[in-house]
Amino acid sequence: MVNPDCVKQFGGKLLNIYTGAVLTKLIDIGYQTGLFEAARQGPATSEELSERAGLRERYVREWLGGMTTGGLFTYDPSSKQYSLPEDHAALLTGNSPQNLAPYGPLIDHFGNHLPKIMNCFRQGGGVAYSAFRPEFTKCMDDIWRRIYDAQLVQGFIGQVEGLSEKLHDGIRVLDIGCGTGHAINILAREFPRSQFVGYDFADDTIQMAGIEAKKMGLTNARFEVVDAAEMPSDAKFDLITAFDAIHDQRSPDKVLRSVNAALAPGGTFMMVEFKFSSNLEDNITNPFSAMYYGFSLMHCITVSLAMGGPGLGAVWGEQTARRMLREAGFNEIAVIDTPRPQNYIFVSRV
Repeated sequence: MVNPDCVKQFGGKLLNIYTGAVLTKLIDIGYQTGLFEAARQGPATSEELSERAGLRERYVREWLGGMTTGGLFTYDPSSKQYSLPEDHAALLTGNSPQNLAPYGPLIDHFGNHLPKIMNCFRQGGGVAYSAFRPEFTKCMDDIWRRIYDAQLVQGFIGQVEGLSEKLHDGIRVLDIGCGTGHAINILAREFPRSQFVGYDFADDTIQMAGIEAKKMGLTNARFEVVDAAEMPSDAKFDLITAFDAIHDQRSPDKVLRSVNAALAPGGTFMMVEFKFSSNLEDNITNPFSAMYYGFSLMHCITVSLAMGGPGLGAVWGEQTARRMLREAGFNEIAVIDTPRPQNYIFVSRV
């Protein structure tokens, strides 16, 4: 028998879900139009905020209604001014990884592909990576660039014992799936005695990486269009890194074996992935789980399946990752935390 109280309770949960979905769109608007940055300057009426942001007041007023009733802004009826509390502004403005507003455009971008993904439910296959570009590249660069700027050197590299010292002394480093190359360029600037190479199969991102390296005046960073599953093993590296890159691959097992073959004796593979279990029951209480299962469905597994890959997904989990690393020939595997609660690092050696 249906329990009316449970129905009502679940109805409230659905209302919150759908409200959050709509507010996600409004957050995207606020981020991309500069409304959040304008609001951080201080309380304002809808007219004043519109003028600050250079936007049409009627649209801004309705947006502010959603932001206020959604609990993101406050409103003073006597002065008709809207305010973005500093505690909220800390998570919606600025260039630090604390700014979560860039997730709005990413979710919006994934939503554009839902008809194709629903067809995959019926017909199988996947949605090719090329269908997501260049928007996906832009979204990921926006998110990870902030993370690298604030946390790469100390928060990621610094967590691996002795790695900073080796980089200071000078070693050979490869980053696979480097995207726009910002991580490599930051490390090349921080550790000038080391030599850095970035591989990615997208030629436009490789071009962007090279342009940034040139602007930064780097002579110890270079980038190549290379499929990580087919990378040459004759060039040996002391450190190979992969940031959120392995689970999307067409042949992740082959990539891991290629990494093993490309490491110099005593070398280290540093793989940053999402912090989940391979067992669903272990993820139920993880507050990040539902969102990353969704991200995985809308991008990670469909991109892999489109290439004939296994569709590991973002939530492939620690147990599967450990198994695949062992099968690739890594005998020493350690898992350590990062400053981001949704990520951890697999530090692997032969």
